[in-house]
Amino acid sequence: MWNDLPSTTRTGASFSIFKKLLKTLLFRERDLVLCAGTGSSIFSSLQDLPSAVWPCRSKVEKHLQVISVLQWVLSFLAMGIACTLLLVYMFCTDCWLIAAVYTAWLIMDWNTPRQGGRRSSWVRNWTMWTYFRDYFPIRLIKTHDLLPSRNYVFGYHPHGIFCFGAFCNFGTEATSFSKKFPGIKPSLATLAGNFRLPVLRDYLMSGGICPVNKNSMDYLLSCNGTGNAVVIVVGGAAESLHCAPGMNSVTLQNRKGFVKLALQKGSDLVPVYSFGENDAYKQVFFEEGTCWKSLQKKLQKILGFAPCLFYGSSWGIVPFSNPITTVVGEPITVPKIENPTPEVVDLYHGMYVRSLHGLFEKYKTRFGMKESDVLHIQ
Repeated sequence: MWNDLPSTTRTGASFSIFKKLLKTLLFRERDLVLCAGTGSSIFSSLQDLPSAVWPCRSKVEKHLQVISVLQWVLSFLAMGIACTLLLVYMFCTDCWLIAAVYTAWLIMDWNTPRQGGRRSSWVRNWTMWTYFRDYFPIRLIKTHDLLPSRNYVFGYHPHGIFCFGAFCNFGTEATSFSKKFPGIKPSLATLAGNFRLPVLRDYLMSGGICPVNKNSMDYLLSCNGTGNAVVIVVGGAAESLHCAPGMNSVTLQNRKGFVKLALQKGSDLVPVYSFGENDAYKQVFFEEGTCWKSLQKKLQKILGFAPCLFYGSSWGIVPFSNPITTVVGEPITVPKIENPTPEVVDLYHGMYVRSLHGLFEKYKTRFGMKESDVLHIQ
């Protein structure tokens, strides 16, 4: 049909089409140049492209959430060992001077974790932690005000596998701890052995995480003013060996050291319970008396943590995206007694147990549990 038209008509039509195309391109280029500062025209131009080119926003956010959680799990499991091996390797290469300088600085900085650490507001406010929070999601519930003129010992329950709720709420600002508890500075206590490993120690300290040992606790509660909240995962490694989805069991009956610490420093006790913490992973349990159970207990004594055999949703290591809700209970006023008797420790330990039990009973049905669910204290 095109060939049936006169040549002059064909030439005019071609020129008209070319003119329209050129005009469209020129206007588009002008918009891109004029609005390069705001990016508005660029964005609108890109929107004209077929939608199939762009991934779904929700999928991108989900991938970022998985990456943020995975990096924390891998960092906790492998960063310290990997960086230690890398440091040793560097001594055998042309980079030995860098390794030597870092090692010298590490020796000079050895006591920093025991003296309040090196908290970084920038690291605690990383956007990555909001993706970490939203993966589960994790929420922080405030029930009572805390006075900046006092120091506090938080007892966190249950341990779970990786203490996701404890880390997100007290090791980052993803759930706005500082806004909900103004004037209070949380310090999450974890194994002292983690602070002997290069790079990992600095990563942990940047989030306000400290070693759970006497020197560190004494400094934070006695030499660092007021408004400090030391968060201790009371159940520890022993509790992690018993965690499973739907299980409400805490190791607390014979854990009284944190109560004695609170009495010696005159710091108020605060019970904290995380609903859903045990639902992050499923765990393979070994029967008592088997060689695997014996090996697990021996490694726990040697390493200080329990080598659990667990699995999650993706690749076995990514946790299930079940909600975790951390409820901070009412503080228990504690007097300062430098040498508390066992009877006094038992008295305040009993008050703490009753307070934790009441916290669980009050909020359990609000966060996905049944009325018949009971908190087992071992």
